[in-house]
Amino acid sequence: MYKEIDLNKIKLELEPPQEEPNRQYYFIAKCKEKVKEWENHLGYQPKCCVITFGCQMNARDSEKIRGILNKIGFEDTELEEEAEFILYNTCTVRENANLKVYGRLGKCKHRKEQGKKMCIALCGCMMQEPNVVEKLKSSYSFVDIIFGTHNIFKLAELFYIYLEENNFLGKKGQKEQKHKMIIDIWKDTNLIVEELPEKRKYSFKSSVNIMFGCNNFCSYCIVPYVRGRERSRKPEDIIREIEAQVANNVKEVMLLGQNVNSYGKNLEKPISFAELLQKIEQIEGLERIRFMTSHPKDLSDELIQVMAKSKKICRHLHLPVQSGSSRLLELMNRHYNKEQYLQLVDKIKKAMPGIALTTDIIVGFPGETEEDFEETMDVVRQAEYANAFTFLYSKRTGTKAAAMENQVPQEIVKDRFDRLLKLVQEKAEKFAQKDVGSVKEVLVEEVNRHDCSLLTGRLSNNILVHFPGKKEMVGQFVNVVLQECKGFYYYGHKID
Repeated sequence: MYKEIDLNKIKLELEPPQEEPNRQYYFIAKCKEKVKEWENHLGYQPKCCVITFGCQMNARDSEKIRGILNKIGFEDTELEEEAEFILYNTCTVRENANLKVYGRLGKCKHRKEQGKKMCIALCGCMMQEPNVVEKLKSSYSFVDIIFGTHNIFKLAELFYIYLEENNFLGKKGQKEQKHKMIIDIWKDTNLIVEELPEKRKYSFKSSVNIMFGCNNFCSYCIVPYVRGRERSRKPEDIIREIEAQVANNVKEVMLLGQNVNSYGKNLEKPISFAELLQKIEQIEGLERIRFMTSHPKDLSDELIQVMAKSKKICRHLHLPVQSGSSRLLELMNRHYNKEQYLQLVDKIKKAMPGIALTTDIIVGFPGETEEDFEETMDVVRQAEYANAFTFLYSKRTGTKAAAMENQVPQEIVKDRFDRLLKLVQEKAEKFAQKDVGSVKEVLVEEVNRHDCSLLTGRLSNNILVHFPGKKEMVGQFVNVVLQECKGFYYYGHKID
């Protein structure tokens, strides 16, 4: 059994600062003392394992989570069975992601029952659903800390409260208490906390949030309900963060938002996304700029012109279409039709010949007919995407689409999905074949995971390249001849 803690009634030993981020640095310092005690007891540095489900927004949140945990005193591990602190940063876009989390929790329970002293935390979009939290309280009461998408920055504070309330390190004279679960879910917030620690996967490239939340309410999507309404960061804060990263050898930055094209509209001094890009381009030492995701309804002529003139913005644009059927697009609440989308694609390609377009497509949206599906196939043929992320429609409770009639039978959805995937692969290979034999600049990302004699890097258009090289080249730009196209990637060799 568990006992839920009322955080408003917690009395701390010393009064922490009230303003952020100073308040969190206070708790980071307090937790560091506790974790050092834990380390002395264990005889080794305790480890943390952060498992991320879902999108790049979640991946960016996990970088901040790792940064906080490292500051507290935990060592990173990718193996859950090694970890004293396990955190699942959850996604709830599709039901399958929820099921994966519950499955992993079952293994955690087993380790706890075997006597491993550990802390289990859950955060992210899945935690913003009240029914999920109730299920965790009733069926997974061994979970220790639960928080959502709006208060990631509070991790150290919540962990400190958990340690204190559960007498985790065994204060003398205190009896063992009923397990106390710490739950702190915010429905929404306007608060953006800057200058917290982070731990990135790559030292030479980074992701930067430029905004949070979404105002679009597509009928199939749970994101606005779990991430809240749009709120943009101040441009000066974004610039300051990128400048600091570039000073630490970052060469490429990915700007993140659920809809970057609506950036800046809610600021005191409104600024367009195109204007923000122009400011970022002026940062000396920054060599590549990427961004995602762009909503077609908000992609402006101004942005296309800025991209076309830029020497740093990558020649890749992710432009989710979701469906080629104007009828379904209206039901999806996408605010454009097939003709408008294709006109936009044509405008982009004329301004930037050779640009790689990628997209998202949902197969099996409620009421999708064969005619609707063929409209989607037609868009793929005309747009000639460099890649497409294709998804089987997944009913999400709480969205308008979940209550729609005419849910498409799974055998029909699967057949359409397979046909779509085949066409996407054909078009992707056709796009990539055009550059075979040419020399392109590659940012080397890592030693190839399957063949350590090869390096893996990425072109400006986001396509992967594998080529022989030394690990010292990781993080550098090199020129590579693209010798062989494998559909979604190339093999090549470096030239001097």
